[in-house]
Amino acid sequence: MQPKQFRIEQQYAGKCSPHLCIPFPPSPTRKMPAVHHKLLLEEALQDSPQTRSLLSVFEEDAGTLTNYTNQLLQSMQRVFGAQNEMALATEQLSKQLLEYEKQNFALAKGDEEVINTLQHFAKSVEELNSLHTELATQIADKMVFPMVQFREKDLTEISTLKEIFGIASDEHEAAMVKYSRLPKKRENEKIKAEVVREVAYCRRKQHQAAMQYYCALNALQYRKRVAMLEPMLGYTHAQINFFKKGMELVSKKMDSFLSSVSSMNQSIESQLEVEAEVMRSSQRELLSVDDTIYMPDHDQVPVNRALIQKAGYLNIRNKTGLVTTAWDRLFFFSQGGNLMCQPRGAVAGGMVLDLDNSSVMAIECEDRRYCFQITSPNGKTSLILQAESKKEYEEWICTLNNISRQIYLTDNPEAVAIRLHQTALQAVTPITSFEKRAEGSPNPDRAKPGGVTSREPQKPPTTLEPEDLIVPGTPIQFDIVLPASEFLDQNRAGARRTNPFGETEDDDGASDTHDSLLQQVFAVRFLGSMAVRAGHTQEVIYEAMRQVLAARAIHNIFKTTESHLMVSSSCIRLIDPQTQVTKISFQLKDVTQFAAHQENSRLMGFVLQGSDWSNGGEDQPSFSVFVFESNTEGEKICYTINLGKDISEAKKDPEALAQLMKSMPLTNDGKFLLLESETGDEAEAAGTDEQESEA
Repeated sequence: MQPKQFRIEQQYAGKCSPHLCIPFPPSPTRKMPAVHHKLLLEEALQDSPQTRSLLSVFEEDAGTLTNYTNQLLQSMQRVFGAQNEMALATEQLSKQLLEYEKQNFALAKGDEEVINTLQHFAKSVEELNSLHTELATQIADKMVFPMVQFREKDLTEISTLKEIFGIASDEHEAAMVKYSRLPKKRENEKIKAEVVREVAYCRRKQHQAAMQYYCALNALQYRKRVAMLEPMLGYTHAQINFFKKGMELVSKKMDSFLSSVSSMNQSIESQLEVEAEVMRSSQRELLSVDDTIYMPDHDQVPVNRALIQKAGYLNIRNKTGLVTTAWDRLFFFSQGGNLMCQPRGAVAGGMVLDLDNSSVMAIECEDRRYCFQITSPNGKTSLILQAESKKEYEEWICTLNNISRQIYLTDNPEAVAIRLHQTALQAVTPITSFEKRAEGSPNPDRAKPGGVTSREPQKPPTTLEPEDLIVPGTPIQFDIVLPASEFLDQNRAGARRTNPFGETEDDDGASDTHDSLLQQVFAVRFLGSMAVRAGHTQEVIYEAMRQVLAARAIHNIFKTTESHLMVSSSCIRLIDPQTQVTKISFQLKDVTQFAAHQENSRLMGFVLQGSDWSNGGEDQPSFSVFVFESNTEGEKICYTINLGKDISEAKKDPEALAQLMKSMPLTNDGKFLLLESETGDEAEAAGTDEQESEA
């Protein structure tokens, strides 16, 4: 309903001014109180001090209204800005909900229902966005714009009329001053008439400006009420319209959808509560254990030696300079036949070393405990690692050894590992039958053409019992300790030390210590020796290897010392690489059998024949098996021993020796050219540390 308007007639002007249109109270049921204070237009011409005083009150009220209007307009503009931002925010929210499907979550399995629900929400938010946009437009049109119009039109008009009224009053005062100065004695009618006309013009001008100013101030008393109510009326109508459309949207389209989402949300919260209770229970159970679980090297679980997979943190030694090293704690794990490493924060691990046919041994390194070394088959790559506890230390060594034997390639690697472990447990006790080797096992002669493992003719295979090979309970010697007297004898003044490269300090020594035709040195580790019954079969070497390795595993004997095994055409010597002192020497003629392990190519052994005078003074043959682990293939050592025996036999016949020398390559100094030396810088450096055999 449009408000009625009335007009105030201008007394001296014959027309109505636009600013005189004043609305009546808007509601017929609720009347607005009348305005009791107004400026009388009849007193505008007289311009008395009382009228001026009342005018100042109206001007003060107009100034207060102007300040309040500016503040109210700022609040309304803030509401409009917030609503407009709400429209933009809901639009952005709708787009962002649709982006959930495009996110590449690593754990996105089972999110299909969430994606469908968010898409439905995005559509609903988009519809709500249209409502918010419409509401922002209505707020701008029905609340902000009327207030801006009131300020720019009515309040600005009051300010302009006030300025015009002030100028007209000043001009009237100047005209009256000029009129008051007209002379009384010499009156000039012409000048007087001009001054009178000027006074009349200024007074009329002031009168008209005063009436327009008074009318505007009187009308402002009504307009300010309309200006305060009309924007809020438009804002309220806009909000009601927004809520009505929103209720229609929710009630018609979203009731069932919101109900299903609420049910799904409650179901998820129930599942979360159940899972949280399970996790709290697990946490209480895990925290109720003994404090020793947090202490390193306090493992109560026995060592599992049948593992084929292992993972955990190890310290690895890295060189930071020529003589400086640093230890880094990294996570290592086995994968197939490879040792993998994954630093913290890395997405995946990388391969560190191929474990197939590698060697694992314990070492003493920088006064640290539980250190072991992994060496590649060619000896060029090695890693030094440190475990956290003794249990981890032993399990890592056993696991890596199992992997090195390529157990993981079998059909049932776990069963094979358990069987090998059980075999190791039974190795130190008598068994009823000898375990036959697999027919498909590698031939020890495969590496060298013409190489043989024994000079004795191969006998037809016969089934031998373990008791026929080794007496049950036979003691095993795990190290060769040089007697103190013998050590002193070899280091007296004038005594000669054996050089691994075939040279001696005294070139005039006996012929049995210097062989001009064959001298080959191998880096080996002595694993053990034991007395045996038979001396002319390879099976006794294999059985001795099995018992030595099993005994080391059972008794946790992993440390070995590296030595140099020198093979010549007359003898075999085990030499200390640091002092060059001969630990033990064997005549080559006493070696009756030698062979490399059929599965682990780095293991080799030989049978040594001796004399036993304990049985009534009769010379009875006795046999002992010595087991070694080489840095290279044991077949090379067997090949060299076999060649040494050939040379020893050929020395008896000069023609046979000449024929043999023609068939074999020789060095520049006339020696047999066999293999590259294994006792270079790397072997000499490794010889200073006590090491651990993969056995």
